[in-house]
Amino acid sequence: MHRIPNNRSAYGKSQRILGLFRQHRVASIVLGHVVVASLLGVILLSSAFGSTIFGAFAQSACSSGDQTYMVASGDTLGAIANRYHVSWQSLASYNRIANANVIYINEHICIQGNHTTTAGGNNGGTTYTGNANAARGWANPYPYGQCTWYASQRFKQLHGFYVPWTTNANAWQWTARAYDYGWRVSSRPSVGAIVDLQPWVQGAYNFGHVGVVEQVFADGSVTASNMNWGVYYWQVTRIHVTPGYGVTFINY
Repeated sequence: MHRIPNNRSAYGKSQRILGLFRQHRVASIVLGHVVVASLLGVILLSSAFGSTIFGAFAQSACSSGDQTYMVASGDTLGAIANRYHVSWQSLASYNRIANANVIYINEHICIQGNHTTTAGGNNGGTTYTGNANAARGWANPYPYGQCTWYASQRFKQLHGFYVPWTTNANAWQWTARAYDYGWRVSSRPSVGAIVDLQPWVQGAYNFGHVGVVEQVFADGSVTASNMNWGVYYWQVTRIHVTPGYGVTFINY
């Protein structure tokens, strides 16, 4: 007598497998929705905060009469405020900075003041008059024997304080940094001013050169004292400079 196979057991197993498959399918679909929902959440958060995150880099021009300071590595809002003799609270408010602890390299900070530009002069040059409260330096951070060290040191001897810029401050960058700190930059020389030569101008090398004007002649040319000009870099020497292309004069 042949026994008829009991298919109930096989059927039951197949039903259980099918049920597991369906559960897995549902779980996969649900998981898929969770992933999609998570991605949508990220997109929505990005939309919500995008204007805040990227707004920090959307710089608007400073008002007429303001000074513009470009944030450098290591700067803090408090340090910038100290340079300009203002409070960090006023800087934060004036520049609409929500978090005073967060500023960004190359961000522009507007310094409210009286930065004016006047044209003219005996040689037709342009003089930029800085804020009367422009920053002053109280130490000389440059390496001894460099032209930057000497220029800052000599300026201190003549005027009682050093240049305030300490970063992005190779000799050729001093003109731009003077603007940043509210100092006067001119094409016309004056005794006691810092003369800034751009790279390869009138004997300067690739980092430029700075010295201090000691004498101004009738033709507008000057004699400037300096270091690191010639074989013996530590010696103070004098050079003759003629105003023109790549030459600026910096004063407080």
